[in-house]
Amino acid sequence: MTLKIGIIGCGGIANGKHMPSLASVAGAEMVAFCDVVVERAEKAKVDFGTPNASVYTDYKELLADKTIDVIHVCTPNISHAEISIAAMDAGKHVMCEKPMAKTTAEAQAMIDASVKTGKKLTIGYQNRFRKDSQFLHEVCENNELGEIYYAKAKAIRRRAVPTWGVFLDEEAQGGGPLIDIGTHALDLTLWMMDNYKPKYVVGNAYHKLSQRANAANAWGPWDPSKFTVEDSAFGFITMENGATIVLESSWALNTLDVGEAKTSLCGTEGGADMENGLRINGESHSQMYETEIQLEAGGVDFYDGAGDDPAVLEAQQWIDSILNGTDPVVKPEQALVVTQILEAIYESSQTGQPVFFQ
Repeated sequence: MTLKIGIIGCGGIANGKHMPSLASVAGAEMVAFCDVVVERAEKAKVDFGTPNASVYTDYKELLADKTIDVIHVCTPNISHAEISIAAMDAGKHVMCEKPMAKTTAEAQAMIDASVKTGKKLTIGYQNRFRKDSQFLHEVCENNELGEIYYAKAKAIRRRAVPTWGVFLDEEAQGGGPLIDIGTHALDLTLWMMDNYKPKYVVGNAYHKLSQRANAANAWGPWDPSKFTVEDSAFGFITMENGATIVLESSWALNTLDVGEAKTSLCGTEGGADMENGLRINGESHSQMYETEIQLEAGGVDFYDGAGDDPAVLEAQQWIDSILNGTDPVVKPEQALVVTQILEAIYESSQTGQPVFFQ
């Protein structure tokens, strides 16, 4: 069986991840493309579509096509929930790019739509499919670290502010580095810990460097007048079982301690981090040890035939989950908690108070 896929939003993330990944997955073909800029949709059709693929500027017209099985939502964060819910209501399975939504309420509405319609929903957290992530998750599943009671989720850039699209627009995106790259680090950390029960959050979001003109930046200076989101944000998260997670995120920060989509874990039986490759530490026979995992040496393929590109692995397992009637690796209930915590960090920063969860 071949699944017919529609792409809504044909910008950077669609071209950089979703469409090229789907093009290499058996059992999937892209038959419809939608973008408010019709030229982008037309180019996507030429580059990735079937010869008779359709092009739209209104996603509702695309959803009216009953032959389409799956929708990939690759639009700004503000429309994730609206489009995903409409797609499930129209009988389509949905892969929505991260973050799940701007707010917890929107994310919950997406889950409610999935339950109501019986359609699958997953969120684009492709860093789970990296070799180091897969290896470490297996270590955690086997309880080799014991009870993980302290963790750090790291998404720190020194000067790499995305200056294109709507990344700097708080209304369209809901936030800056916290919701953009911090979301990946937090997702990885919660997944490793298998802990999705936060108790309370304290956070701070900063606008310290965003208003500097002609700033050094990987993609050229940003426009201070358009930089309405934070330039860095940090959260202290206490879980119901007493575990602590520190979340660090920045697009612009005066630091040399950089790294993205990384986690460090401390458990009763051992620890692990992604600071310099994947390292496992612990003690044995009254001696401390540190092991560097040699992932480039090969090993078991986690998903047959998909190579080792995390984006392709993500797409492959997503399509397989639909064809085989199994759960996707990224469950929407997990992504909801990520959104819940990110929203709480922003709220805590605004109020100066901790945010407690019911």
